[in-house]
Amino acid sequence: MTEPSATEQHKLAIDFCGLSLATPLVLLSGCVGFGEEYTRVSGFSNRDAGAVCLKGTTLEPRLGNPPHRVAETPMGMLNAIGLQNPGVDHVVNEILPVLDFDETRFIANVSGSTVEEYTEVTRRFDDSPIDAIEINISCPNVKEGGVAFGNDPDMSARVVAACRAVTTKPLITKLSPNQTDIADNARRCIEAGSDGFAVINTLMGMAIDINTRTPVIGNNQGGLSGPAIKPVALLKVQQVYQVCKPHNIPIIGQGGVTTTEDAIEFLIAGSSAVGIGTALFYDPLVCSKINRGLLDYLQLHQLADIPALIGSLTLNDHSAAPSCGS
Repeated sequence: MTEPSATEQHKLAIDFCGLSLATPLVLLSGCVGFGEEYTRVSGFSNRDAGAVCLKGTTLEPRLGNPPHRVAETPMGMLNAIGLQNPGVDHVVNEILPVLDFDETRFIANVSGSTVEEYTEVTRRFDDSPIDAIEINISCPNVKEGGVAFGNDPDMSARVVAACRAVTTKPLITKLSPNQTDIADNARRCIEAGSDGFAVINTLMGMAIDINTRTPVIGNNQGGLSGPAIKPVALLKVQQVYQVCKPHNIPIIGQGGVTTTEDAIEFLIAGSSAVGIGTALFYDPLVCSKINRGLLDYLQLHQLADIPALIGSLTLNDHSAAPSCGS
């Protein structure tokens, strides 16, 4: 597959939180390690992705959850890695210096079990060459009995405000779908200082071994990703976009993107960028295929560039009717 020409590459470029991305595709946290792993994949170029989200990073090193950590499901994948990582000092001092910041943007992913931990990890990344910081607010708050920060708008806003106070870098809040009103949560996070959003994080799920009658995942439950969650993700992106649009707050739309058509749907729904995750596990070169497909779509529909497509969804007039089934 031929690489896009300079003119074609310009059509793919977007601005995200003041960062110039060569394409709207973003490699998602947890799917490419700390970025350097993909340099070993033959045929892959960092130019295929506008940005790379690094693996979730905590203040201290973590070993993660017991196995099994990953399980395949129909049209999806469950994972419960447990934030295994070497700690923020190792990432900043040993990993960031070997990354090639000339080819793509790198986004740190901050995780924690207290507001103070989020704050300290963000502070460490602020004094580093990282381009932006993604806040993973789906982590459980140990001080509040394990309630996930991202499922409570008050907790979400507290984390964002605390991180905002210690960094001038763009802050991207990764929103959980496992909550009552994702739009209200987004609104609160904007007020607290979020510059952008990643929508959505994984849905919680379970798989059961019928022979042992035990959960397949060692942690009992895990995050569901892959094509199975795409319809949910699209709806959540569209809902959050309504809140973000008046403030020009950009969204990384993610959840089940495996084809060009998937990426286009997320852009139409309101995403400025599109996250690629589970698809990388079985097609590491999927980004170049999607980029080529995006260019073909722009040409077919006589659109100047990717921004001309963002948020172009026209809702049906009767969309406010009850959405229950039969």
